[in-house]
Amino acid sequence: MRRISLWMLSTVAALVLLFSYRTSTGAAVAETAAVAPATTSGEGRAFTGDTATTREGDVQVVITVADGKITSVAVPVYPTGSQKHDEISARALPVLVEATLAAQSADIDSVSGATYTSGGYRQSLQSAIDAAGI
Repeated sequence: MRRISLWMLSTVAALVLLFSYRTSTGAAVAETAAVAPATTSGEGRAFTGDTATTREGDVQVVITVADGKITSVAVPVYPTGSQKHDEISARALPVLVEATLAAQSADIDSVSGATYTSGGYRQSLQSAIDAAGI
């Protein structure tokens, strides 16, 4: 009886410790997603895309255009509010921004594991590109 009680107590303690462990805080999401990379030229005009509503949350993209090229991308609105959303956004948004700058269009691949966020990003990006006329 004593062994069973000790085993039960240690199992409960291990489970409590396991479920209370936090793997990340998600604090880097705001820094990564909302801050635009430096522009490649000193001048540029910002164009805000429509807010795309996805299953996981809203996404909105703002691009800066100079000389007919996208020089920077910011994502002021993205899925957040839970650890899951924060982790997905922190991982996916920098990849999407880099792909946009490389492709100079909304014809970019989705990020694996962030399908809804990627789709909303492309939709908002396309509306910003349309507003810019490029």
